[in-house]
Amino acid sequence: MRKAMMAVTLMAALAWTSCKQEAKKEDSKDVKKEVVASSMTKANFGVRGNCGMCKNTIETAAKSIDGVAEATWDKAKKELQVSFDGAKTDLAALHKAVAESGYDTDKMVAGEEAYSNLAGCCQYDRTMKMSLKEGETTENTH
Repeated sequence: MRKAMMAVTLMAALAWTSCKQEAKKEDSKDVKKEVVASSMTKANFGVRGNCGMCKNTIETAAKSIDGVAEATWDKAKKELQVSFDGAKTDLAALHKAVAESGYDTDKMVAGEEAYSNLAGCCQYDRTMKMSLKEGETTENTH
């Protein structure tokens, strides 16, 4: 009988310890998620382009940068909305990646070779207006 009581007590202690460890792991995950969410930066900036193929290329270029969580180009507004980890990248890297893919941003002009390599429908008017004033960028750090 004594051995049975000891076994039950031991099992209860192990189960209780195990539950505490699981709770600590969950708390740790929540803290990591909170840190990641708090280091995200959202920004909008102008990008010239014409069509759905432009949209795909611009968004792919932005998303190729480590730390970019989301990138959405609005054809009508000629505006790219991005969400990125400010500890891993910055706006300058985003502007550069988009320009290297052939598209002018409000802060960086695409190289002539990259622009001329775009499909005919994607070769936009290089003087077209963007929704933001030239050189203006909106940025929100959360």
